[in-house]
Amino acid sequence: MDSKGQTILIADDEPDIIEIIEYNLTKEGYEVYTANDGDDALEKAKKVKPDLIILDIMMPKRTGVEVCEILRAQPGFNKTLIIFLTALNDESSQMKGFDTGGDDYVSKPVSPKLLISRVNALFRRAVKTPEETQGILQTGNLVIDPVRYVVIVGDRECILAKKEFELLYLLASRPGRVFLRHEILNQVWGKDVIVGDRTIDVHIRKIRQKLELDCIKTVKGVGYKFEI
Repeated sequence: MDSKGQTILIADDEPDIIEIIEYNLTKEGYEVYTANDGDDALEKAKKVKPDLIILDIMMPKRTGVEVCEILRAQPGFNKTLIIFLTALNDESSQMKGFDTGGDDYVSKPVSPKLLISRVNALFRRAVKTPEETQGILQTGNLVIDPVRYVVIVGDRECILAKKEFELLYLLASRPGRVFLRHEILNQVWGKDVIVGDRTIDVHIRKIRQKLELDCIKTVKGVGYKFEI
């Protein structure tokens, strides 16, 4: 199959998992690199600069969550897509993955067909990134810059996780408009990603704490709106 021109890094300490994922993604047309622990994943990510990283949460040396946190703190990896793999099929693991900037979450044992579907869906969504379709938003002393994934409040720069930023940008793009919970889930996480309502609530709370602004209003039983 012709190359899709996109690179993927797989990081997992189980050779059998890496082999089956690498085989299927290569067959799909992606250029694939592999790593077998957290430190190796960081080294390969910085060298290759992949478009998407598949991270096992439970890895030696550094966990997938730690790798994600380190990469998301670097400007060059703000827009890198990240999928977490884990055998821990529980809400707390899922939340931890999303809170550190993960874009999706797939449980083991991995279904190659499902994983490829998720990978393709993420790349389709990434075609229309905020910086390509919309510009800088400014309301009062709040500036939201989608090119640099930066939020500035007055003279203070706030660091938001990827999904926190995208959620804030969505709400701020239509001040006063009430976004229903399912709209937020579909537009920020996508229809292919299954997350609970609590995920939105946690992200909203963290945005409020980091901005120290009362700019996101809860419309009880309906959703949220941006208002200053």
